[in-house]
Amino acid sequence: MWIDTHCHLDADEFSGDRAAVVARADAADVRCIVIPAIEVANFSAVRTLAHSHPQHVYALGIHPMYVERAQPDDLKQLRTAVAAAMDDARFVAIGEIGLDFFVPGLDRDKQEFFYVEQLKIAAEFQLPVLLHVRRSQDALLKQLRRIAVPGGFAHAFNGSFQQAQMFIELGFKLGFGGAMTFDRALQIRRLATQLPLDAFVLETDAPDIAPAWLGTQQQHPRNEPGELARIGAVLAQLRDVPLDAVRAATTANARRALPRLDAFLTAL
Repeated sequence: MWIDTHCHLDADEFSGDRAAVVARADAADVRCIVIPAIEVANFSAVRTLAHSHPQHVYALGIHPMYVERAQPDDLKQLRTAVAAAMDDARFVAIGEIGLDFFVPGLDRDKQEFFYVEQLKIAAEFQLPVLLHVRRSQDALLKQLRRIAVPGGFAHAFNGSFQQAQMFIELGFKLGFGGAMTFDRALQIRRLATQLPLDAFVLETDAPDIAPAWLGTQQQHPRNEPGELARIGAVLAQLRDVPLDAVRAATTANARRALPRLDAFLTAL
């Protein structure tokens, strides 16, 4: 089985054929999907979607790009939702949280405030985090050294080798997905071969970050969780290892990084 460690299955892009998307993922042996929230308004949606499939799970958090319209009370609502979700076996992490220093016009101070406060919630409940990492690696690491959380995933990682090692030392796995499938993604592809296989998890970030065979990002193709196995095949090719080895390793890595996910799947 493959695990898609980051897929926004609740996105509007799937509203017309979500059941078919999930069926295609199942057919490709992508049977477990981690569905992260992006704001308080979609907490219920990701929870409901996770419960609609035998092996899907979810995370709760406030995405840095949605911090702009968030209110301080949203952090109280997040903590309340997390406390209630601790009795739900399908709830596995705090996320998607982090920092985005790529999109112009975002309030950096407000992002950092929400990031720090959400790390505190993760630390309080001893939950791993799903990190949004876009041109913000060092700022993220600074706070992770100050507020200890039990690891998680650095989603869509595109930092340096040294930054990768720092995240790994703090207990994080690096999320690799569609960007790795482009020949021009030299940094990501280099990391895919330089780092040990136990450093990676695979993700689609669907409907975003589509792999090369679906078209360029300028064309805005819709990504799907069913593409994960082919993305895994690219990692296997880059490392010159069997596909089964990549599937086994990345699945095991995801389960180790998310203990509640491991407990949930073990109990099935």
